[in-house]
Amino acid sequence: MKGRFISFEGTEGSGKTSVIKEVQKYFQNQGYTVLITREPGGIKISEKIRDIILDVDHIEMDARTEALLFAASRRQHLIEKVIPALKEGKIVLCDRFVDSSLVYQGIARNLGLEEVYSINKFAIESTLPDLTIFVDVRPEVGLKRVFNTPNREINRLDLEKLKFHQKIYQGYLDLITKYPKRIKKVNGEQPILDVADEAINLIKSII
Repeated sequence: MKGRFISFEGTEGSGKTSVIKEVQKYFQNQGYTVLITREPGGIKISEKIRDIILDVDHIEMDARTEALLFAASRRQHLIEKVIPALKEGKIVLCDRFVDSSLVYQGIARNLGLEEVYSINKFAIESTLPDLTIFVDVRPEVGLKRVFNTPNREINRLDLEKLKFHQKIYQGYLDLITKYPKRIKKVNGEQPILDVADEAINLIKSII
């Protein structure tokens, strides 16, 4: 049995993490083995890189440095965790993958889509998700959630200006147009169980 690699994308505060948990619960109840992981992070080395990237004290970080760190974290996570799980036939639900870099660094940081993709192509080789689900939440709505949720970690990217987050949102919409077969959109501004149902139906279509 071949595994399935599903990535989830969205702006800050889109609710991806909550949706992923509901999706995991559903497919586990259907008898599938489901692995949840995240980027940057998911394994020891990548979590340490995550701490460097998202630390609010690292405001001087150069955009290219940021892009390279994300790619390095992604490579180790892929080789050590994602690919072995796929070989074992698991459904892998990943909170962010390469599209985050394309949008955050390529578009919002103005490094260029192709430039950032070339860095990541070196990192991921030919591995791309079977399906990418964009949890569609307007940036104003997502940021309100971020700053109104008790005990939520506030990271360096959360603190960017609204214009930065608007560029990210538009970037995702542009990627959906560019890769319509792989990237699908769900309405993230409805109740969480309804968002999860939309995501579940999309995943069912590929398994």
